[in-house]
Amino acid sequence: MPPWRSYPLALIVSTMPSQWKLLKALVSLAFPCVVAALNNGVGVKPAMGWNPYNAFACSTTEAMYHTQAQSVVSLGLLAVGYQYINLDCGWQATSRDSAGKFQWSNKTLPAGVPALATFVHNLGLKFGVYTDLGVFACDTVGGTAHFIGSLGHETSDVASYASWGADYVKVDNCFAVNSTDFVDFDPPISIKDHFTTMRDALAAAGRPILFSACEWGVQDPARWPGGSVANSWRISNDIGPPNTWDNIFRIMNQVVPITGFAAPGGFNDLDMLEVGNSGLTTAEQQTHFAFWAATKSPLIISTDLTKASTQTLNILKNTRIISLNQDALGKSIAFKRRYTNDHDIWSGPLSDGSTVALVINWQSSSRSLTFNLADVGFSSATATDLITGTSLGKVTTSITQTVSAHGSMVLKLTNGIAAPTPTFTFYPAASGTLAGGATTRAVNSSITVVGFVGNGGTLTLSNVDGGASGGTKLLSFDYINGDVTFSNTACSNCRNTLVSVNGGTGVQVQMPISAQSWDILLSGYLVSLPGFKAGKTNTITLSNPSAFTPDFYRVGVAV
Repeated sequence: MPPWRSYPLALIVSTMPSQWKLLKALVSLAFPCVVAALNNGVGVKPAMGWNPYNAFACSTTEAMYHTQAQSVVSLGLLAVGYQYINLDCGWQATSRDSAGKFQWSNKTLPAGVPALATFVHNLGLKFGVYTDLGVFACDTVGGTAHFIGSLGHETSDVASYASWGADYVKVDNCFAVNSTDFVDFDPPISIKDHFTTMRDALAAAGRPILFSACEWGVQDPARWPGGSVANSWRISNDIGPPNTWDNIFRIMNQVVPITGFAAPGGFNDLDMLEVGNSGLTTAEQQTHFAFWAATKSPLIISTDLTKASTQTLNILKNTRIISLNQDALGKSIAFKRRYTNDHDIWSGPLSDGSTVALVINWQSSSRSLTFNLADVGFSSATATDLITGTSLGKVTTSITQTVSAHGSMVLKLTNGIAAPTPTFTFYPAASGTLAGGATTRAVNSSITVVGFVGNGGTLTLSNVDGGASGGTKLLSFDYINGDVTFSNTACSNCRNTLVSVNGGTGVQVQMPISAQSWDILLSGYLVSLPGFKAGKTNTITLSNPSAFTPDFYRVGVAV
Protein backbone atom coordinates (compact mmCIF):
# COMPACT_ATOMS: atom_id res chain seq x y z
CA MET A 1 0.00 0.00 0.00
CA PRO A 2 1.38 3.49 -0.84
CA PRO A 3 2.01 6.13 1.84
CA TRP A 4 -1.55 7.31 1.38
CA ARG A 5 -4.55 6.04 -0.44
CA SER A 6 -7.76 7.73 -1.50
CA TYR A 7 -10.75 6.65 0.56
CA PRO A 8 -14.10 8.34 1.21
CA LEU A 9 -13.77 10.56 4.25
CA ALA A 10 -15.09 8.34 7.01
CA LEU A 11 -15.25 10.80 9.86
CA ILE A 12 -14.91 14.21 8.26
CA VAL A 13 -18.19 15.26 6.66
CA SER A 14 -17.85 17.89 3.96
CA THR A 15 -21.06 19.69 4.93
CA MET A 16 -19.90 20.30 8.51
CA PRO A 17 -18.41 23.67 9.50
CA SER A 18 -14.63 23.50 9.31
CA GLN A 19 -14.05 23.81 13.04
CA TRP A 20 -16.33 20.86 13.73
CA LYS A 21 -14.68 18.79 11.03
CA LEU A 22 -11.34 19.38 12.71
CA LEU A 23 -12.70 18.53 16.15
CA LYS A 24 -14.32 15.35 14.92
CA ALA A 25 -11.11 14.14 13.31
CA LEU A 26 -9.01 14.90 16.37
CA VAL A 27 -11.27 13.04 18.78
CA SER A 28 -11.95 10.04 16.57
CA LEU A 29 -9.72 7.80 18.67
CA ALA A 30 -11.15 8.70 22.05
CA PHE A 31 -14.80 9.18 21.10
CA PRO A 32 -15.67 7.11 18.03
CA CYS A 33 -19.19 7.12 16.65
CA VAL A 34 -20.81 4.14 18.35
CA VAL A 35 -24.43 3.19 17.76
CA ALA A 36 -26.55 0.85 19.85
CA ALA A 37 -25.53 -2.79 19.54
CA LEU A 38 -27.80 -5.56 18.33
CA ASN A 39 -30.84 -6.05 20.51
CA ASN A 40 -31.08 -9.79 19.92
CA GLY A 41 -31.13 -10.95 23.54
CA VAL A 42 -27.66 -12.50 23.49
CA GLY A 43 -24.05 -11.37 23.41
CA VAL A 44 -24.53 -8.58 25.96
CA LYS A 45 -21.14 -9.64 27.34
CA PRO A 46 -18.29 -11.12 25.27
CA ALA A 47 -18.80 -14.80 24.44
CA MET A 48 -16.76 -17.43 26.29
CA GLY A 49 -16.37 -20.95 25.03
CA TRP A 50 -14.33 -23.49 23.08
CA ASN A 51 -13.58 -23.97 19.37
CA PRO A 52 -11.33 -26.63 17.79
CA TYR A 53 -9.62 -24.63 15.05
CA ASN A 54 -6.28 -23.57 16.57
CA ALA A 55 -5.66 -27.05 17.94
CA PHE A 56 -7.22 -29.31 15.30
CA ALA A 57 -7.73 -27.11 12.19
CA CYS A 58 -10.41 -28.83 10.09
CA SER A 59 -9.57 -32.35 11.33
CA THR A 60 -12.47 -32.74 13.71
CA THR A 61 -14.52 -35.76 14.75
CA GLU A 62 -17.72 -36.31 16.65
CA ALA A 63 -15.84 -38.09 19.45
CA MET A 64 -13.48 -35.15 19.77
CA TYR A 65 -16.36 -32.71 20.23
CA HIS A 66 -17.82 -35.00 22.92
CA THR A 67 -14.51 -35.24 24.76
CA GLN A 68 -13.75 -31.53 24.63
CA ALA A 69 -17.26 -30.58 25.77
CA GLN A 70 -16.97 -32.95 28.71
CA SER A 71 -13.58 -31.44 29.55
CA VAL A 72 -15.02 -27.92 29.65
CA VAL A 73 -17.31 -29.16 32.42
CA SER A 74 -14.96 -31.49 34.29
CA LEU A 75 -12.05 -29.01 34.34
CA GLY A 76 -14.24 -26.31 35.87
CA LEU A 77 -14.24 -24.07 32.82
CA LEU A 78 -18.04 -23.96 32.59
CA ALA A 79 -18.14 -22.89 36.22
CA VAL A 80 -16.08 -19.76 35.45
CA GLY A 81 -18.06 -18.78 32.34
CA TYR A 82 -16.98 -20.79 29.28
CA GLN A 83 -20.31 -21.99 27.92
CA TYR A 84 -20.22 -22.34 24.11
CA ILE A 85 -19.00 -25.46 22.31
CA ASN A 86 -18.60 -24.42 18.69
CA LEU A 87 -18.15 -26.33 15.47
CA ASP A 88 -15.52 -25.11 13.05
CA CYS A 89 -14.51 -26.08 9.52
CA GLY A 90 -14.71 -29.71 8.46
CA TRP A 91 -18.17 -30.57 9.77
CA GLN A 92 -19.98 -29.54 6.58
CA ALA A 93 -20.85 -31.67 3.59
CA THR A 94 -19.80 -30.67 0.08
CA SER A 95 -23.30 -30.67 -1.40
CA ARG A 96 -26.86 -29.91 -0.36
CA ASP A 97 -29.77 -32.31 -0.39
CA SER A 98 -32.32 -32.41 -3.21
CA ALA A 99 -34.33 -29.65 -1.50
CA GLY A 100 -31.30 -27.39 -1.23
CA LYS A 101 -30.94 -27.87 2.52
CA PHE A 102 -27.59 -27.63 4.30
CA GLN A 103 -26.03 -31.02 5.09
CA TRP A 104 -23.36 -32.16 7.51
CA SER A 105 -20.55 -34.61 6.80
CA ASN A 106 -21.68 -38.08 7.82
CA LYS A 107 -18.03 -39.05 8.16
CA THR A 108 -17.25 -36.26 10.63
CA LEU A 109 -20.57 -36.28 12.49
CA PRO A 110 -22.18 -39.71 11.95
CA ALA A 111 -24.89 -39.11 14.55
CA GLY A 112 -25.65 -35.71 13.05
CA VAL A 113 -25.64 -32.12 14.23
CA PRO A 114 -28.94 -32.26 16.17
CA ALA A 115 -27.62 -35.18 18.25
CA LEU A 116 -24.39 -33.31 18.95
CA ALA A 117 -26.34 -30.19 19.97
CA THR A 118 -28.42 -32.30 22.35
CA PHE A 119 -25.28 -33.85 23.85
CA VAL A 120 -23.79 -30.39 24.43
CA HIS A 121 -27.01 -29.00 25.88
CA ASN A 122 -27.36 -31.95 28.25
CA LEU A 123 -23.98 -31.00 29.74
CA GLY A 124 -25.35 -27.56 30.57
CA LEU A 125 -23.44 -25.97 27.69
CA LYS A 126 -24.52 -24.04 24.60
CA PHE A 127 -23.93 -25.11 21.02
CA GLY A 128 -22.38 -23.16 18.14
CA VAL A 129 -22.38 -23.72 14.38
CA TYR A 130 -19.76 -22.55 11.90
CA THR A 131 -20.61 -21.44 8.36
CA ASP A 132 -19.40 -19.14 5.61
CA LEU A 133 -20.98 -16.30 3.65
CA GLY A 134 -19.32 -17.36 0.41
CA VAL A 135 -19.85 -19.80 -2.41
CA PHE A 136 -17.78 -22.32 -0.43
CA ALA A 137 -16.46 -22.30 3.12
CA CYS A 138 -12.90 -21.91 4.38
CA ASP A 139 -10.63 -24.94 4.67
CA THR A 140 -6.95 -25.70 5.29
CA VAL A 141 -6.23 -27.21 1.87
CA GLY A 142 -6.09 -24.05 -0.21
CA GLY A 143 -9.79 -23.88 -0.94
CA THR A 144 -10.03 -27.29 -2.57
CA ALA A 145 -12.31 -28.95 0.00
CA HIS A 146 -15.36 -27.07 -1.27
CA PHE A 147 -17.36 -27.30 1.94
CA ILE A 148 -20.84 -25.80 1.55
CA GLY A 149 -21.09 -22.02 1.79
CA SER A 150 -24.23 -20.07 2.66
CA LEU A 151 -24.14 -17.34 0.01
CA GLY A 152 -27.67 -17.06 -1.36
CA HIS A 153 -28.99 -19.59 1.16
CA GLU A 154 -28.81 -17.49 4.33
CA THR A 155 -32.45 -17.75 5.40
CA SER A 156 -32.84 -21.47 4.81
CA ASP A 157 -29.45 -22.28 6.34
CA VAL A 158 -30.15 -20.29 9.49
CA ALA A 159 -33.52 -22.01 9.77
CA SER A 160 -31.68 -25.34 9.70
CA TYR A 161 -29.18 -24.23 12.36
CA ALA A 162 -32.00 -23.02 14.59
CA SER A 163 -33.93 -26.27 14.19
CA TRP A 164 -30.80 -28.20 15.18
CA GLY A 165 -30.47 -26.20 18.40
CA ALA A 166 -27.77 -23.64 17.56
CA ASP A 167 -27.16 -20.91 20.14
CA TYR A 168 -24.23 -19.31 18.29
CA VAL A 169 -23.26 -18.93 14.65
CA LYS A 170 -19.76 -18.03 13.50
CA VAL A 171 -19.78 -16.79 9.91
CA ASP A 172 -16.54 -16.84 7.88
CA ASN A 173 -15.59 -14.95 4.70
CA CYS A 174 -13.94 -17.30 2.18
CA PHE A 175 -15.03 -17.36 -1.48
CA ALA A 176 -17.02 -14.18 -0.80
CA VAL A 177 -16.61 -12.82 -4.33
CA ASN A 178 -16.84 -15.92 -6.52
CA SER A 179 -16.16 -19.66 -6.64
CA THR A 180 -12.44 -19.31 -7.43
CA ASP A 181 -11.28 -16.43 -5.19
CA PHE A 182 -10.50 -18.34 -1.97
CA VAL A 183 -9.29 -15.50 0.29
CA ASP A 184 -9.64 -11.84 -0.69
CA PHE A 185 -8.51 -9.14 1.76
CA ASP A 186 -9.49 -6.35 -0.68
CA PRO A 187 -12.72 -7.53 -2.32
CA PRO A 188 -14.52 -5.40 -4.94
CA ILE A 189 -17.82 -5.80 -3.10
CA SER A 190 -19.32 -4.59 0.17
CA ILE A 191 -18.58 -7.29 2.73
CA LYS A 192 -20.93 -5.53 5.15
CA ASP A 193 -23.87 -6.34 2.85
CA HIS A 194 -23.17 -10.08 3.15
CA PHE A 195 -23.09 -9.93 6.92
CA THR A 196 -26.16 -7.72 7.14
CA THR A 197 -28.05 -10.35 5.14
CA MET A 198 -27.00 -12.97 7.67
CA ARG A 199 -27.96 -10.68 10.56
CA ASP A 200 -31.46 -10.37 9.15
CA ALA A 201 -31.72 -14.13 8.62
CA LEU A 202 -30.71 -14.76 12.24
CA ALA A 203 -33.25 -12.20 13.47
CA ALA A 204 -35.97 -14.14 11.67
CA ALA A 205 -34.88 -17.54 13.00
CA GLY A 206 -37.21 -17.58 15.98
CA ARG A 207 -34.40 -18.52 18.35
CA PRO A 208 -31.85 -16.29 20.16
CA ILE A 209 -28.56 -16.93 18.34
CA LEU A 210 -25.32 -15.06 18.99
CA PHE A 211 -23.81 -13.76 15.74
CA SER A 212 -20.01 -13.93 15.43
CA ALA A 213 -18.90 -12.21 12.20
CA CYS A 214 -15.53 -13.51 11.00
CA GLU A 215 -14.61 -11.20 8.10
CA TRP A 216 -10.96 -10.89 9.29
CA GLY A 217 -11.19 -7.12 9.72
CA VAL A 218 -11.83 -6.62 6.00
CA GLN A 219 -13.26 -3.16 5.23
CA ASP A 220 -12.91 -1.93 8.83
CA PRO A 221 -15.97 -3.65 10.36
CA ALA A 222 -15.75 -1.77 13.67
CA ARG A 223 -16.71 1.38 11.75
CA TRP A 224 -19.72 -0.12 9.91
CA PRO A 225 -20.33 0.06 12.89
CA GLY A 226 -19.92 -3.60 13.74
CA GLY A 227 -22.37 -3.34 16.62
CA SER A 228 -25.21 -2.69 14.18
CA VAL A 229 -24.47 -5.97 12.39
CA ALA A 230 -23.13 -8.60 14.80
CA ASN A 231 -22.43 -9.39 18.44
CA SER A 232 -18.72 -9.55 17.63
CA TRP A 233 -16.62 -8.88 14.57
CA ARG A 234 -13.13 -10.06 13.78
CA ILE A 235 -10.72 -7.14 13.54
CA SER A 236 -7.76 -8.96 11.98
CA ASN A 237 -6.48 -11.90 10.03
CA ASP A 238 -6.11 -15.20 11.91
CA ILE A 239 -3.93 -15.24 15.01
CA GLY A 240 -2.06 -18.18 13.48
CA PRO A 241 -0.58 -20.41 12.33
CA PRO A 242 2.11 -20.04 13.34
CA ASN A 243 1.45 -19.34 17.00
CA THR A 244 3.96 -16.54 17.62
CA TRP A 245 4.42 -13.39 19.68
CA ASP A 246 4.69 -11.44 16.40
CA ASN A 247 1.08 -12.32 15.63
CA ILE A 248 0.02 -11.00 19.03
CA PHE A 249 1.84 -7.73 18.30
CA ARG A 250 0.17 -7.44 14.88
CA ILE A 251 -3.31 -7.80 16.38
CA MET A 252 -2.60 -5.44 19.29
CA ASN A 253 -1.59 -2.70 16.85
CA GLN A 254 -4.70 -3.26 14.75
CA VAL A 255 -7.10 -2.77 17.66
CA VAL A 256 -5.51 0.55 18.76
CA PRO A 257 -7.87 2.90 16.83
CA ILE A 258 -11.10 0.96 17.40
CA THR A 259 -11.21 0.11 21.11
CA GLY A 260 -14.00 2.66 21.57
CA PHE A 261 -16.35 0.63 19.39
CA ALA A 262 -16.72 -2.14 22.01
CA ALA A 263 -19.98 -1.89 23.95
CA PRO A 264 -22.51 -4.27 25.56
CA GLY A 265 -23.93 -6.44 22.79
CA GLY A 266 -21.11 -5.81 20.28
CA PHE A 267 -17.38 -6.39 20.66
CA ASN A 268 -14.10 -6.36 18.75
CA ASP A 269 -13.01 -9.99 18.21
CA LEU A 270 -9.22 -10.42 18.29
CA ASP A 271 -9.54 -14.11 17.26
CA MET A 272 -9.47 -17.30 19.30
CA LEU A 273 -7.09 -17.94 22.17
CA GLU A 274 -3.75 -19.69 21.76
CA VAL A 275 -3.43 -20.37 25.49
CA GLY A 276 -2.32 -23.99 25.89
CA ASN A 277 -0.80 -24.32 22.42
CA SER A 278 2.93 -24.49 21.69
CA GLY A 279 4.71 -21.41 20.36
CA LEU A 280 4.13 -18.95 23.19
CA THR A 281 5.83 -18.95 26.59
CA THR A 282 3.69 -19.05 29.72
CA ALA A 283 4.27 -15.31 30.24
CA GLU A 284 3.29 -14.58 26.63
CA GLN A 285 0.14 -16.65 27.03
CA GLN A 286 -0.71 -14.73 30.21
CA THR A 287 -0.28 -11.38 28.43
CA HIS A 288 -2.27 -12.64 25.45
CA PHE A 289 -5.14 -13.76 27.69
CA ALA A 290 -5.19 -10.60 29.82
CA PHE A 291 -5.10 -8.32 26.76
CA TRP A 292 -7.93 -10.20 25.03
CA ALA A 293 -9.96 -10.10 28.24
CA ALA A 294 -9.43 -6.39 28.89
CA THR A 295 -10.21 -5.38 25.30
CA LYS A 296 -13.50 -7.27 25.67
CA SER A 297 -12.68 -9.75 22.93
CA PRO A 298 -14.62 -13.02 23.03
CA LEU A 299 -12.62 -15.58 25.03
CA ILE A 300 -12.81 -18.70 22.89
CA ILE A 301 -10.42 -21.42 24.05
CA SER A 302 -8.86 -23.26 21.12
CA THR A 303 -6.57 -25.91 22.55
CA ASP A 304 -6.82 -29.64 23.25
CA LEU A 305 -8.25 -29.61 26.76
CA THR A 306 -7.38 -33.25 27.34
CA LYS A 307 -3.73 -32.13 27.39
CA ALA A 308 -4.19 -28.84 29.25
CA SER A 309 -1.47 -28.24 31.84
CA THR A 310 -1.96 -26.75 35.26
CA GLN A 311 -0.37 -23.54 33.96
CA THR A 312 -2.83 -23.42 31.07
CA LEU A 313 -5.81 -23.89 33.36
CA ASN A 314 -4.51 -21.33 35.85
CA ILE A 315 -4.45 -18.73 33.08
CA LEU A 316 -7.83 -19.67 31.60
CA LYS A 317 -9.58 -19.91 34.98
CA ASN A 318 -8.26 -16.71 36.56
CA THR A 319 -11.58 -15.18 37.61
CA ARG A 320 -9.99 -11.80 38.30
CA ILE A 321 -8.95 -11.52 34.64
CA ILE A 322 -12.21 -13.04 33.41
CA SER A 323 -14.09 -10.39 35.39
CA LEU A 324 -12.41 -7.71 33.26
CA ASN A 325 -13.86 -9.35 30.17
CA GLN A 326 -17.31 -9.83 31.64
CA ASP A 327 -17.53 -6.42 33.35
CA ALA A 328 -21.02 -4.98 32.97
CA LEU A 329 -19.76 -1.63 31.65
CA GLY A 330 -18.51 -3.39 28.52
CA LYS A 331 -15.77 -0.84 27.78
CA SER A 332 -12.43 -1.90 26.34
CA ILE A 333 -9.06 -0.76 27.54
CA ALA A 334 -7.56 1.89 25.27
CA PHE A 335 -4.02 2.56 24.10
CA LYS A 336 -2.33 5.18 26.29
CA ARG A 337 1.39 5.17 25.61
CA ARG A 338 4.17 3.19 23.94
CA TYR A 339 7.75 3.30 25.07
CA THR A 340 9.18 1.90 21.85
CA ASN A 341 10.86 -1.49 22.23
CA ASP A 342 10.34 -1.21 25.98
CA HIS A 343 6.71 -1.34 27.16
CA ASP A 344 3.11 -0.40 26.37
CA ILE A 345 0.48 1.17 28.62
CA TRP A 346 -3.23 0.45 28.12
CA SER A 347 -6.09 1.26 30.50
CA GLY A 348 -9.85 1.53 30.76
CA PRO A 349 -12.77 1.96 33.14
CA LEU A 350 -14.70 -0.72 35.04
CA SER A 351 -18.30 -0.67 36.22
CA ASP A 352 -17.35 -0.20 39.89
CA GLY A 353 -15.58 3.07 39.10
CA SER A 354 -12.08 1.60 39.17
CA THR A 355 -9.54 1.51 36.35
CA VAL A 356 -7.67 -1.45 34.90
CA ALA A 357 -4.13 -0.82 33.68
CA LEU A 358 -2.23 -3.27 31.49
CA VAL A 359 1.55 -2.82 31.18
CA ILE A 360 3.23 -5.02 28.53
CA ASN A 361 6.96 -5.77 28.54
CA TRP A 362 8.17 -5.65 24.93
CA GLN A 363 11.68 -6.79 25.83
CA SER A 364 12.66 -10.42 25.36
CA SER A 365 14.09 -10.78 28.85
CA SER A 366 12.80 -10.69 32.40
CA ARG A 367 13.51 -7.36 34.10
CA SER A 368 12.45 -4.78 36.62
CA LEU A 369 9.79 -2.63 34.96
CA THR A 370 8.40 0.65 36.29
CA PHE A 371 4.85 1.78 35.47
CA ASN A 372 4.27 5.51 35.86
CA LEU A 373 0.75 6.15 37.12
CA ALA A 374 0.66 9.46 35.25
CA ASP A 375 0.47 7.46 32.01
CA VAL A 376 -3.11 6.56 32.95
CA GLY A 377 -3.89 9.93 34.51
CA PHE A 378 -3.18 9.31 38.20
CA SER A 379 -0.66 10.57 40.73
CA SER A 380 -1.66 7.91 43.28
CA ALA A 381 -4.11 5.03 43.62
CA THR A 382 -4.82 1.84 45.54
CA ALA A 383 -3.60 -1.07 43.43
CA THR A 384 -4.34 -4.80 43.16
CA ASP A 385 -2.34 -7.23 41.02
CA LEU A 386 -5.03 -9.12 39.09
CA ILE A 387 -2.72 -11.91 37.96
CA THR A 388 -1.80 -12.95 41.50
CA GLY A 389 -4.58 -11.29 43.50
CA THR A 390 -2.01 -9.49 45.66
CA SER A 391 -3.03 -6.16 47.19
CA LEU A 392 -0.32 -3.55 46.62
CA GLY A 393 -1.96 -0.97 48.87
CA LYS A 394 -1.79 2.74 48.14
CA VAL A 395 0.91 3.58 45.63
CA THR A 396 2.18 6.99 44.55
CA THR A 397 3.84 8.04 41.32
CA SER A 398 4.86 4.59 40.10
CA ILE A 399 4.79 0.82 40.55
CA THR A 400 7.86 -1.35 39.93
CA GLN A 401 7.67 -5.12 39.44
CA THR A 402 9.80 -7.86 37.94
CA VAL A 403 8.12 -8.78 34.66
CA SER A 404 9.00 -11.77 32.49
CA ALA A 405 9.92 -11.47 28.82
CA HIS A 406 6.77 -10.35 27.00
CA GLY A 407 4.97 -10.61 30.31
CA SER A 408 2.70 -7.98 31.81
CA MET A 409 1.35 -6.23 34.86
CA VAL A 410 -2.43 -6.28 35.14
CA LEU A 411 -3.48 -3.83 37.81
CA LYS A 412 -6.82 -2.70 39.21
CA LEU A 413 -6.57 0.90 40.40
CA THR A 414 -9.11 2.39 42.81
CA ASN A 415 -9.40 5.72 44.62
CA GLY A 416 -7.17 7.31 42.01
CA ILE A 417 -6.00 10.90 42.44
CA ALA A 418 -5.76 12.72 39.13
CA ALA A 419 -2.33 13.76 37.90
CA PRO A 420 -1.75 17.18 36.28
CA THR A 421 -2.59 17.22 32.59
CA PRO A 422 0.23 18.43 30.32
CA THR A 423 -0.35 21.45 28.10
CA PHE A 424 1.10 21.39 24.59
CA THR A 425 2.16 24.03 22.10
CA PHE A 426 1.36 22.62 18.68
CA TYR A 427 3.37 23.02 15.48
CA PRO A 428 1.53 22.17 12.22
CA ALA A 429 3.46 19.72 10.08
CA ALA A 430 2.58 21.71 6.97
CA SER A 431 4.47 24.70 8.39
CA GLY A 432 7.73 22.73 8.49
CA THR A 433 10.56 22.39 5.99
CA LEU A 434 10.01 19.47 3.61
CA ALA A 435 12.80 17.73 1.74
CA GLY A 436 13.56 14.61 -0.27
CA GLY A 437 10.05 13.98 -1.58
CA ALA A 438 8.01 14.82 1.51
CA THR A 439 4.91 16.74 0.48
CA THR A 440 1.63 18.06 1.82
CA ARG A 441 -1.80 16.52 1.32
CA ALA A 442 -5.12 18.20 2.07
CA VAL A 443 -7.38 15.77 3.88
CA ASN A 444 -10.11 18.41 3.67
CA SER A 445 -10.39 22.17 3.92
CA SER A 446 -9.35 22.12 7.58
CA ILE A 447 -6.70 19.43 7.81
CA THR A 448 -3.46 19.23 5.86
CA VAL A 449 -0.92 16.52 6.57
CA VAL A 450 2.62 15.89 5.42
CA GLY A 451 3.23 12.53 3.76
CA PHE A 452 6.04 10.74 1.93
CA VAL A 453 8.23 11.27 4.98
CA GLY A 454 10.81 8.49 4.93
CA ASN A 455 12.72 6.76 2.16
CA GLY A 456 14.66 10.01 1.77
CA GLY A 457 11.82 12.36 2.65
CA THR A 458 12.16 14.49 5.80
CA LEU A 459 10.04 16.93 7.78
CA THR A 460 11.76 19.53 9.99
CA LEU A 461 9.95 21.83 12.40
CA SER A 462 11.90 24.92 13.42
CA ASN A 463 11.60 27.59 16.14
CA VAL A 464 10.28 25.03 18.60
CA ASP A 465 10.04 26.22 22.18
CA GLY A 466 12.20 24.28 24.63
CA GLY A 467 10.98 26.25 27.62
CA ALA A 468 13.12 28.02 30.18
CA SER A 469 15.46 25.11 30.82
CA GLY A 470 15.41 22.79 27.80
CA GLY A 471 16.25 19.16 28.51
CA THR A 472 13.72 16.33 28.06
CA LYS A 473 10.27 17.29 26.79
CA LEU A 474 7.01 15.43 26.26
CA LEU A 475 5.89 15.44 22.63
CA SER A 476 2.41 14.70 21.29
CA PHE A 477 1.91 13.53 17.69
CA ASP A 478 -1.29 13.68 15.64
CA TYR A 479 -0.93 11.51 12.55
CA ILE A 480 -2.65 9.30 9.98
CA ASN A 481 -1.46 5.75 9.36
CA GLY A 482 -3.80 3.59 7.28
CA ASP A 483 -1.17 0.96 6.51
CA VAL A 484 -3.17 -2.05 7.70
CA THR A 485 -1.55 -5.44 7.13
CA PHE A 486 -3.04 -8.93 7.22
CA SER A 487 0.27 -10.72 7.73
CA ASN A 488 3.38 -10.00 9.76
CA THR A 489 5.79 -7.36 8.51
CA ALA A 490 8.79 -5.51 9.93
CA CYS A 491 6.33 -3.30 11.81
CA SER A 492 2.96 -5.06 11.57
CA ASN A 493 0.11 -2.53 11.53
CA CYS A 494 2.52 0.21 12.52
CA ARG A 495 5.13 2.51 11.00
CA ASN A 496 8.47 3.60 12.40
CA THR A 497 9.59 7.21 12.65
CA LEU A 498 13.01 8.48 13.68
CA VAL A 499 12.64 11.71 15.68
CA SER A 500 15.73 13.88 15.98
CA VAL A 501 15.95 16.92 18.27
CA ASN A 502 18.43 19.62 17.24
CA GLY A 503 20.25 17.28 14.86
CA GLY A 504 20.84 14.58 17.45
CA THR A 505 20.61 10.85 16.86
CA GLY A 506 17.11 9.90 15.75
CA VAL A 507 15.01 8.07 18.33
CA GLN A 508 12.83 5.24 16.99
CA VAL A 509 9.11 5.80 17.56
CA GLN A 510 6.77 2.91 16.66
CA MET A 511 3.34 4.21 15.63
CA PRO A 512 0.31 1.92 15.22
CA ILE A 513 -2.38 2.42 12.60
CA SER A 514 -4.90 5.23 13.05
CA ALA A 515 -7.57 3.33 11.08
CA GLN A 516 -7.94 1.35 7.87
CA SER A 517 -7.92 4.51 5.78
CA TRP A 518 -5.76 7.55 5.16
CA ASP A 519 -8.21 10.20 6.41
CA ILE A 520 -8.68 9.38 10.11
CA LEU A 521 -6.34 10.89 12.67
CA LEU A 522 -4.91 9.29 15.77
CA SER A 523 -4.22 12.09 18.21
CA GLY A 524 -2.08 12.31 21.32
CA TYR A 525 0.66 9.75 20.67
CA LEU A 526 3.13 10.66 23.43
CA VAL A 527 6.93 10.46 23.36
CA SER A 528 9.49 11.91 25.79
CA LEU A 529 12.66 13.10 24.06
CA PRO A 530 15.89 14.68 25.36
CA GLY A 531 18.11 17.26 23.70
CA PHE A 532 16.03 20.45 23.85
CA LYS A 533 17.69 23.81 24.44
CA ALA A 534 16.16 26.66 26.37
CA GLY A 535 14.24 29.10 24.21
CA LYS A 536 12.55 28.96 20.82
CA THR A 537 15.48 27.86 18.68
CA ASN A 538 14.92 24.09 18.63
CA THR A 539 14.36 21.84 15.63
CA ILE A 540 12.52 18.52 15.39
CA THR A 541 13.22 16.36 12.33
CA LEU A 542 11.12 13.33 11.34
CA SER A 543 12.55 10.69 8.99
CA ASN A 544 13.03 7.01 8.24
CA PRO A 545 15.87 5.89 5.95
CA SER A 546 14.26 2.66 4.76
CA ALA A 547 10.46 3.01 4.97
CA PHE A 548 7.66 5.55 5.09
CA THR A 549 6.45 7.10 8.33
CA PRO A 550 2.82 7.99 9.02
CA ASP A 551 1.41 11.21 7.56
CA PHE A 552 1.79 13.95 10.19
CA TYR A 553 -0.76 16.62 11.03
CA ARG A 554 0.95 18.34 13.95
CA VAL A 555 3.45 17.91 16.76
CA GLY A 556 2.91 19.27 20.25
CA VAL A 557 5.62 20.06 22.81
CA ALA A 558 4.87 20.43 26.52
CA VAL A 559 6.92 23.17 28.13
